[in-house]
Amino acid sequence: MAIIVVVLVGAATAWVVASAVGPVVFHAHMARAGATSPDAIVHAERAFRTASTLTLALALLTALVASVVVSIFLTRRITRSLNPVTRAAGQIAAGDYSARVPDVDMGIEFDDLTDAFNTMAADLARIERGRSQMLGDLAHEMRTPVSTLGAYLEAIAEGHETASPSTVAMLRDQVTRLARLSEDVALVTTAEEGRLSMRRAPVAVAQVVRAATAQAAAGYADDGIDLALRVAPLAEDVVVDADADRLSQVLTNLLDNARRYTPTHGHVTVTADRSCDTAVIIVSDDGDGIAEEHLPHLFDRFYRVDTARDRTHGGSGIGLSIARAITEAHGGAITAHSDGPGRGARFTVTLPTASTHCAGT
Repeated sequence: MAIIVVVLVGAATAWVVASAVGPVVFHAHMARAGATSPDAIVHAERAFRTASTLTLALALLTALVASVVVSIFLTRRITRSLNPVTRAAGQIAAGDYSARVPDVDMGIEFDDLTDAFNTMAADLARIERGRSQMLGDLAHEMRTPVSTLGAYLEAIAEGHETASPSTVAMLRDQVTRLARLSEDVALVTTAEEGRLSMRRAPVAVAQVVRAATAQAAAGYADDGIDLALRVAPLAEDVVVDADADRLSQVLTNLLDNARRYTPTHGHVTVTADRSCDTAVIIVSDDGDGIAEEHLPHLFDRFYRVDTARDRTHGGSGIGLSIARAITEAHGGAITAHSDGPGRGARFTVTLPTASTHCAGT
């Protein structure tokens, strides 16, 4: 309908312009041609006006019909091309995120629309899978402490168990585990959504690394694991714009993870270094190692390489997710590498520094 209106407006404009300009131009040409008889000029102008009016009317009518036909054809084709988009949008609205729009071969604009829609559908499917998995994993994580609390409380109520100091301590541990799980899930969700509150200030990387290593030393000593710290000379004066507490949490989670998967008499090394405008922190161990198929998923929430072993050691499978979320919130990145099972693992954190320091600069 809009195209027909445009055509009609164009036709009316062409008619007005031709009617106003044509006779004037024809009269001027007749005068330059030497026509002196007024009757001849009037007759010629009438003939020109009649011929031009008829010709213009036929041309505009033909153009109008052609435009209407082309408009109807294009409208139907566009409608047919948009129908799959409409159907796919309805499927996605109904919860079917597998819906995709095929190529419609209607030009680059429609191709861009198709690509954008399919990308959106894929992202929604991935988010929905992650949400469902997270809810399932969260329910699974909560089941053990909740069942333990319920069983002991029921036993105490029926007189089969007494509220001895050891029982109360065990129940308190389960409550603490639930509270920590809730805090961890809230933290990683907030960080991934970009709503993590941070008190940024200039932070010396060497100082944070030393403090985190010293804090973890006692636990490593209890497990009989050697914990070493190496601060490169270039890293001594490295300063990053960061929240010191959040950065310490990243290192604490990495050190806890390394201790969990390193056997007695094993070795864990924390290294701080600098590469131009990047601070580099590496936590490496010679422990259990990681199979290649697990590496892409290590930072997913609740993901465990060895489910049974990790539950025994008290891990929730969310520590590495928190480490990644906090690191990325600082504009940095975290990666994991392992040569395979039994060959240890290496986690590398990179953070942008407050100044550039490269050789030759």
